[in-house]
Amino acid sequence: MSPSHPFHPSSSSSSSSSSSNHLRPPSTPRPIQRVNSAPTSSANLPPPYVAVRPVPRQPQAPSDSASTQFRNFLVGLSETPVKYENPGLLDNALSVIPLDQIYGEAEEEHMLFKAQAQSLGHFKEEWGYQDCVIRALLRWFKRVFFTWVDCPICPNCRTKTELQGLTPPNQDEIVRGATRTELYKCPKPECQRHERFPRYSDVWALLEARRGRCGEWANCFSMLCRAVGGRVRWVWNSEDHVWTEVYSEHQQRWVHVDACEEAWDQPRLYTEGWGKRIGYCIAFSHDGGAADVTRRYVRNPRLHGMPRTRCPEEVLLYIIDEIKGKRRNSLSDSDKKRLMREDMMEEQEFKEYVAAVLAAEVGAGAAAHLDLQPPSEAEKRPRETGRGEWTRMRGEDGYIGPANRPGGRGGP
Repeated sequence: MSPSHPFHPSSSSSSSSSSSNHLRPPSTPRPIQRVNSAPTSSANLPPPYVAVRPVPRQPQAPSDSASTQFRNFLVGLSETPVKYENPGLLDNALSVIPLDQIYGEAEEEHMLFKAQAQSLGHFKEEWGYQDCVIRALLRWFKRVFFTWVDCPICPNCRTKTELQGLTPPNQDEIVRGATRTELYKCPKPECQRHERFPRYSDVWALLEARRGRCGEWANCFSMLCRAVGGRVRWVWNSEDHVWTEVYSEHQQRWVHVDACEEAWDQPRLYTEGWGKRIGYCIAFSHDGGAADVTRRYVRNPRLHGMPRTRCPEEVLLYIIDEIKGKRRNSLSDSDKKRLMREDMMEEQEFKEYVAAVLAAEVGAGAAAHLDLQPPSEAEKRPRETGRGEWTRMRGEDGYIGPANRPGGRGGP
């Protein structure tokens, strides 16, 4: 939608001769609405100018308990990728990766991309060699290395167990980084064995356990990407999901990677495929700090956005800047400039997403000069990991909003 002009021109006079040569008095102009003011009455009024060209917000320090709590939470999350920089951990990770297989697949795929580019007359292939290394690692991780856990299998009779609730982690689980432990029970009357499922956040433990849900998958996979030389972001989502971003030097941008779904560069998977509504997506890296990447995953906030109520947007800017400063202060001037350039390029990418959505809503004419890319078929697929009931309760079953879910209100 485009902003309304503060003045409406009066109707032009007829081209035929008039009995009077006097000029008509000008119509009274509508009052100019300030850019930071909201519509006063009808919801049908066009949006204020700020909705299209926002006034830059100024970072503000947290001043209330909710904002302070959110700040402490994000600062704590920002430590996750820093743990990947342990040299002993990375060496251990490399020892479990079949490097010859990964590099061989990457070389073969890269040659295919180059041949495809040459056949199409393109100057540059779609993905570089390092991108192909991460893609090969993704396939191996999903298909061979890591296992998804809904309900653990009873080790005694091989029956799927049933959740009984949470239980405190024991001492061994605490030492290995378990934040909580789920307790399961075998439903067979003749067995009734209990099975513990500790939720490890320590990557050392995950290299041994090799099982979990999205938290464990993203944590372990992000570290393995780091081990093979990738620049990595660990992405937290406020609607209880996490994934990875890897920087493509070839394309000069951050690429979405979800190990659970074996998804590569499919950022609209969650909204277009799963039917998920999203509030926050915050990416953390060991050197860049933090970035609000929500606009990469929520292209149309009106359709797929959730209210952002954890703190005012100005406070979130302050928190992001604080984490950035903490991570970048010790870097060289050249690294700081490089990261600043990447920030600017990413911001331009986000602005293009916003412009594309606005143009599409206005009409095809306004969008003619933009390269509007519809969601790919891969981004429209439903969630593959997790049971049907579990994904339905999480709002990830491909239906957008409760009114459109089976049995939901308001739908046909």
